[in-house]
Amino acid sequence: MKISIASDHAGFCQKQPLAAYLRERGHDVIDRGPATDERVDYPDFAELVARDVADGMAERGVLVCGTGIGMAVAANKVDGIRAANVITPEFAALAREHNDANIVTVSARFVDEAVNRAILDAFLSTDFGGGRHADRVAKIAALESK
Repeated sequence: MKISIASDHAGFCQKQPLAAYLRERGHDVIDRGPATDERVDYPDFAELVARDVADGMAERGVLVCGTGIGMAVAANKVDGIRAANVITPEFAALAREHNDANIVTVSARFVDEAVNRAILDAFLSTDFGGGRHADRVAKIAALESK
């Protein structure tokens, strides 16, 4: 699977090993930065990943910041993006199954790397459930044109 990943300065410490983990698992990873842990603005990097996913350059996205919250808020401003900030593998699976989330945002400050690896595994291995959930996701997409 082709995955776009980015972080801000607070998430940089986990972005690097999470990107390596995804490559080890056989994924094609687009690293959108940053290249160091110097202070940056998370919306800039959230947009890069969101555009990759929305434009079809990547199938899924991963964003890492201090909490994951700001990245999710920023990414969700891009049409076609359903970014979910999750702190457990169970939430990651439900975000995929029920909401067809296409970007996962994770916390580098409050969730350790091992849990974030499990979150990525759940997010990338869970399919969208369709059915009644498809109607709800369609209603979410319709909000973009209002």
